[in-house]
Amino acid sequence: MAVICGTSSCHMAVSTQPLFVPGVWGPYLSAMLPGLWLNEGGQSATGRLVDHVVKGHAASSQLRERAEKSGKHVYSCLNLHLQHMSGDAAHLEQLTAGLHIWPDFHGNRSPLADQTSRGSVTNAVVGLTLSQTLDDLALLYLATLQAIALGTRHIIDAMREAGHDITTLFLCGGLSKNALFVQTHANITGLPVVLPAEPEAVLLGSAVIGACASSDCSSIQEAMKKMTRIGHVVRPNPELESFYRRKYAVFLRLYDHQKECVALMEDDGV
Repeated sequence: MAVICGTSSCHMAVSTQPLFVPGVWGPYLSAMLPGLWLNEGGQSATGRLVDHVVKGHAASSQLRERAEKSGKHVYSCLNLHLQHMSGDAAHLEQLTAGLHIWPDFHGNRSPLADQTSRGSVTNAVVGLTLSQTLDDLALLYLATLQAIALGTRHIIDAMREAGHDITTLFLCGGLSKNALFVQTHANITGLPVVLPAEPEAVLLGSAVIGACASSDCSSIQEAMKKMTRIGHVVRPNPELESFYRRKYAVFLRLYDHQKECVALMEDDGV
């Protein structure tokens, strides 16, 4: 599966036979590769959601000041801050054991196809305060990355149930340059994530098509083999499998609970 992750995310997989996946567009014959059927899932406003969560927090100005002083991107600063909070980079994702987010602030595109779905946050931590520190922002940021990756897992499950054989993720786009975002996707899906050697892979894709149009290559597959290279492979941490299996179960319940609350408010008999 190719995941183009920027302001929104697009999940694309091809098959030799047409596969119909509820909540996922397609199948479309030869839409991406000649002779193959394309299914396309998606998440609305993923990169935009991360920006919204970070910029809207009370500690965002403190974060910006730290980023300016260090010369690092704000997300790099948050990733480092989470490492300091955890003391163990391999297990920092467990910091959100009690913090869970449903990421559909702009509706669900796939696999629920529910435009009325909205974001929600639940926190099971005992002893909450009114703290608005950088620690709080870092945790909310981490939980948001996890929610997006859990949404990808939700799409993969739907596509597998329909017959797709998905064993690897290929990521590109702006969010793929965030190491924690990439590692979280690997850990949550349990799949290796392949990053391209070319940092602007979408532009390279245009060049691949151009090579075919100019007859420099006889097919898209030939151009892909000649022009693309694997840059880095990020593998899942098996020690987090149990943690994310449970967090995924919570993730799916968040949607059910949202619908239950909506139904209760629409029931005049209550």
